Amino acid sequence: MAVQLNHTIVHATDKKVSADFLASLLGLEVQPQFGPFLPVVTANEVALDFADAGDRPVTPQHYAFLVSEDEFDAIFGRVQAAGLTYWADPHGERPGEINRNDGGRGVYWHDPDGHVLEIITRPYGSGE
Repeated sequence: MAVQLNHTIVHATDKKVSADFLASLLGLEVQPQFGPFLPVVTANEVALDFADAGDRPVTPQHYAFLVSEDEFDAIFGRVQAAGLTYWADPHGERPGEINRNDGGRGVYWHDPDGHVLEIITRPYGSGE
C-alpha cells in the first residue's frame, strides 16, 4: 500500500463550532462524533478530527484543500457571504485578493481559532 494521509487532529476551543465552520464553507458534512473527535471528511477520505483543546492554548496550523474551479467559486462565494477577511498569500500581505499561482486560483482565510485555511485549484508547482 502507498503511504496516504488518513486523518489529522485539529485542536479547537469549541470543536463543534470549528467543525461546523469548516464543513459549511467547504460544502461538506460533519460526521458523527467518534470518541472525543468530530470528523470532517474530504473527498479523498482524509478526516480532519476536531478535538476540544481544553485548557491548552490552540496553536494555529495551516490546512490547504485542492478544489475544482466550480468548487472554488462556491466556497469563495461562501467565504465572501460570511464577511470573512481573506488574502492571496499565507502571510496576509495581500488582503481582499486571490492569487493565480500555477495558472489556477487560491485564497486564504482564518477559522475561529486562527487556523489558516486555504483553497487552491492547482497544486503548487504544477503549472505556469
